[in-house]
Amino acid sequence: VLSMILMVIIRYISRVLVWILTILVILGSLGGTGVLWWLYAKQRISANAVETQIAKDNLQALLIYAISATVFTVILLLIMLIMRKRVALTIALFHVAGKVFIHLPLLVFQPFWTFFVLIFFWTYWITVLLFLGTTGSPVPNEEGFVEFRMVGPLKYMWWYHVVGLIWISEFILACQQMTVAGAVVTYYFTREKRNLPFTPILASVNRLVCYHLGTVAKGSFIITLVKIPRMILMYIHSQLKGKENACARCMLKACICCLWCLEKCLTYLNQNAYTATAINSTNFCTSAKDAFVILVENALRVAAINTVGDFMLFLGKVLIVCSTGLAGIMLLNYQRDYTVWVLPLIIVCLFAFLVAHCFLSIYEMVVDVLFLCFAIDTKYNDGSPGKEFYMDKVLM
Repeated sequence: VLSMILMVIIRYISRVLVWILTILVILGSLGGTGVLWWLYAKQRISANAVETQIAKDNLQALLIYAISATVFTVILLLIMLIMRKRVALTIALFHVAGKVFIHLPLLVFQPFWTFFVLIFFWTYWITVLLFLGTTGSPVPNEEGFVEFRMVGPLKYMWWYHVVGLIWISEFILACQQMTVAGAVVTYYFTREKRNLPFTPILASVNRLVCYHLGTVAKGSFIITLVKIPRMILMYIHSQLKGKENACARCMLKACICCLWCLEKCLTYLNQNAYTATAINSTNFCTSAKDAFVILVENALRVAAINTVGDFMLFLGKVLIVCSTGLAGIMLLNYQRDYTVWVLPLIIVCLFAFLVAHCFLSIYEMVVDVLFLCFAIDTKYNDGSPGKEFYMDKVLM
């Protein structure tokens, strides 16, 4: 309930919240820089009175810190100056995203359907895994127990099963992204919102099933190709923990980190490719290329949305977790039979964070889809007769 309320509130407080955070960051950096220079001046007077090596080292360290803080503050102010219009775009996108949820309230329930489908698939996967574990020939071992030993190609079947787990799980998540993208694209490119289809989400699901399952399967398979090597390297790292030398450990961690970054970049590109597919009905490769070109052309806007927007949503998750934790403390206060509150509160806060993450990730997805629609709208339309904008007046 808190997640749903917050998604509506963000629409109205986004402008105030972003500028308050921006002002606090600027004041904090200016104040920190001023304090460091004041400490340096004070330390310099003291160092002139007591000329010791320690005092000189402290003075030099303070000078380095003050210069670094000054450079950081100047860079930060320049970035704020350059990005001010992009920040305004982020605020407008959050405002329009709130309108999307008012017109398409069923978008809020997308995490539920995805969760139920994933639970159903994981239950099926575990059931098949148990069958696979007992398909071999029963052979008694030295301890007197019975083992099921698989021979031939059958013993490699669990590799196929693990790949299927990762691929189909990513496929289900990609179907959610495609459904949300299709519904939001329909909303954006409908000039008269009163003329929206009766069920844009069901219409999006219908287009997905009829035309775009191959696109979703290809995008999720690409993520699987990156995720499996990373999981293998993580398994090798855990098995060799404490046995490998420093160089091998560093290389393993670097490879895992690079694959993780590549996976996140591809996930973001895939999401935008699904949006381009929903707009143009092109195949996955063409859509990914078009989305990549649009993102590169709007790199500063993308940076503003991914920094300011993600930070706002992170604060929203923190707010929900803190509110839930406070409510838990107040409820446990009346349960005198419980002497230890830590474990129940940790469980409550963990579930609150997971629920908030699921709901606010839909909000983030809607913002990303709206941005790509906005970028395509501004690229092909200029507001002249015959090329009118589709965007909301707030975005104009």
